[in-house]
Amino acid sequence: MKLTDNFVLAWRTVMGNKLRTAITVAIIAFGIMALVGIITAIEAMNNSLRDSFSTMGANAFSIRFRERRFNFGGDGGSDVTQSKTNKPKKIRKSNTGRIITYQQAKLFKALYKYPATVSIGINGSRNTVITHENKKTNPNVSINGGDENYLQLNGYEIAFGRNFSKAEVESGQSVCVLGKDVAYKLFGSRYDRALEKVIRVGSNKYRVIGITKEKGSSSFLQADNIVFSTYTNIRHTFANRTQSFSLAIMVPDVNSMPMAIGEAEGIFRIVRGLAVTEENNFYVDKSDSLAETFIKLLGTISAAAGAIGFITLIGAAIGLMNIMLVAVTERTKEVGLIKALGGRKGAIRAQFLFESTIISLIGALIGIMLGVIIGNIVGSLMDTPFFIPWGIISIGIIICSIVGFAAGLYPAMKAAKLDPIVALRYE
Repeated sequence: MKLTDNFVLAWRTVMGNKLRTAITVAIIAFGIMALVGIITAIEAMNNSLRDSFSTMGANAFSIRFRERRFNFGGDGGSDVTQSKTNKPKKIRKSNTGRIITYQQAKLFKALYKYPATVSIGINGSRNTVITHENKKTNPNVSINGGDENYLQLNGYEIAFGRNFSKAEVESGQSVCVLGKDVAYKLFGSRYDRALEKVIRVGSNKYRVIGITKEKGSSSFLQADNIVFSTYTNIRHTFANRTQSFSLAIMVPDVNSMPMAIGEAEGIFRIVRGLAVTEENNFYVDKSDSLAETFIKLLGTISAAAGAIGFITLIGAAIGLMNIMLVAVTERTKEVGLIKALGGRKGAIRAQFLFESTIISLIGALIGIMLGVIIGNIVGSLMDTPFFIPWGIISIGIIICSIVGFAAGLYPAMKAAKLDPIVALRYE
């Protein structure tokens, strides 16, 4: 009997036992669907995160008074902490977590003479309502303050209007630059009409001088749902006494980053009044390391998803083996007749192996399709682009082929070893 004949016979047998096949396929499909679905959603988030966090290039870094943290699940969630540039050996407790004040930020920018672009920034409210005439946004708009370099160092470009001038920064005028989403919400598709209009940010009036280009959002960052003003204005209007300023520095050449960071640390130690024996009480974040920290976290979730899928596939393999053993028992007479007519052991083994592999691959294909669909549906809810994980799909097909072969191997060998006389007399 040729291999093609064995395959055709195995296919007919599989299609002839629809209920048994459907149950086994469902078990396998569920495991692959869980694996592919979770990996698809996570990979889509990874791609979105890389775009969202690449606000500054590899030639930029920032200075903060503490590690940057991400919170999951509100206040009760766990923190993911950006790894420190400096590992303190002995930190004076009175300095730990001390905020960067307005005076310190201004002094650093004045003293830092390295050929680089320096920006001062401060965060305001995260849940502000923006209104214009009878239109208003949801209460989830972020308010950020910065200087004339802030937009550039945070990856924003002006689409309409202009950036802040140094005079506006120094005087703290009530002017603002709108993110694209806010402008669209208030002024519709022709949001360039927002220029020179007066809007209300919370209870304060601001004149719109610019609108940023669309930057895109992820499930974690709403980069266009934001309003910018000068840090001097935000400092008086929205920030509280415990609010810390941040500093961003961009150098023209990535090769000069170590020297630029070293000089920045030295200048800021002077600004903070640290003695020679004291360790830094501030943190330096490289722009590309932040995304890597978050993506490593998602990598652990991917590993957990792989473990879940693997466990499910083990259960599916056991179930498939049991079903194939039942099939051997049910078809004992058939096997005996084939052997009595001259059928070889290899042909019988091949038929049962083909059956188990076909069932496993059908489950894999269904599971992959469902996984990609569900993963992208979850991703779309978090504003991530459509993504097909070809790598994990290939791995899934290979794994399911191995599972199908392994699960059918013992039943196939058992069937091939049947004595034809005993098999023909089996009831």
